[in-house]
Amino acid sequence: MSDETLTSDSTPLNEPRLPVTFIESDSAVNHLVEDLRGYDGPICIDAERASGFRYGQKAYLIQIAIPASKIYLIDPTADFSKTSWHALAESANSKPWIIHAATQDLACLAECDLVPTQILDTELASRILGLPRVALGTITEHYLNLKLAKEHSAVDWSIRPLPNAWLDYAALDVDVLFDLWKCVEQDLIDRDRMIIAEQEFAFLLLPSIKEVKTDRWRAMNGLHEIKDQRSLTVAKYLWEARETLAIEKDISPGRLIPDSAIIAAVKAAPRTKSELASLRTFSGRASRTYLDVWWKALSDGTADKNLVELRVKSTGIPNHRNWSQKFPEANARLLTCKALIAKLSSELKIPSENIISPEVIRGLCFEPPTPLDFGTLESILRSKRVREWQIKYVSDILLVGLAATSPPEPEAIPETP
Repeated sequence: MSDETLTSDSTPLNEPRLPVTFIESDSAVNHLVEDLRGYDGPICIDAERASGFRYGQKAYLIQIAIPASKIYLIDPTADFSKTSWHALAESANSKPWIIHAATQDLACLAECDLVPTQILDTELASRILGLPRVALGTITEHYLNLKLAKEHSAVDWSIRPLPNAWLDYAALDVDVLFDLWKCVEQDLIDRDRMIIAEQEFAFLLLPSIKEVKTDRWRAMNGLHEIKDQRSLTVAKYLWEARETLAIEKDISPGRLIPDSAIIAAVKAAPRTKSELASLRTFSGRASRTYLDVWWKALSDGTADKNLVELRVKSTGIPNHRNWSQKFPEANARLLTCKALIAKLSSELKIPSENIISPEVIRGLCFEPPTPLDFGTLESILRSKRVREWQIKYVSDILLVGLAATSPPEPEAIPETP
């Protein structure tokens, strides 16, 4: 199979090929459980969220397909009994899951007690196979010569009742997964990359070790325009007021007022509520509806004597963008390692970030192992959950890069991942 995507003569697939059942009652769930218990093999699974519409990343539709049998579209917001849902979770969790881009859906599915014991990820496998584009529609065309209808990808899935056209779209996402996996699996076998895929799939099952971000308000777009502590404090108050209201109303914060409106209000520093109301740059659907909320936050932030710090002291390594000036030796190591990983990426036709995490590389370059040898390096890599196939490919070149004392020639330096 060529790496080029088949687009010119692809067959449109606008409706699911398997029969579809919509599930919003205990009796319907029980039928699904019976079907799952009578089936021995992987199931295809997907989820739809209301990102940009609702607060958080809750699942508003769950799709499960039993290959060559049926597609089930489950409304997780329906009033299911605990007994029925537990039976569904137990049955679904015992099967291997064929899923596309698992990291996007695992969290919202886990909130519904759906947690896999084995994952077969068609998106991640496509990365390992070096496909230039790995969206579901793209690789479906590549492997199956089918063109999926994708016009409902960014709709509000919390709406009830869901339009039939949306349900067809959702069903298509799992309709093709089994056939797609069989092609991807064969490609992995033919190209001797199944071991890599298996290690990557197993890694997806490990619990996340990401630290919970504090001071999330500091991630607002445009906050760099605010230069003093008082204004930052006001911005924090406005962000927190928006967050509280968003949770209460179950609305995406940005749909109330965007970050740009908060920054505009802080910079304008209105002295009265009417001044805030007349500020054209203070925009958003809820900018006037909840004017009292915004004015109180602005007033409280202006009056608070406990000002926030201009900058948060970092507990990790310094930002690598500043290394060239402050940490030239670490910067030389980083540039060399990146160039070597980029070369390896080109040879393997696997994206650099899938060969080894850029975060791991930065940590090693800032604080190289002591002593700098295979044993110490591989021990550190394993402690950072770097997979064995990755260690096999990167150990030699990382030892070279970590021993560097000057950056490589400019033409050898790849773009920052």
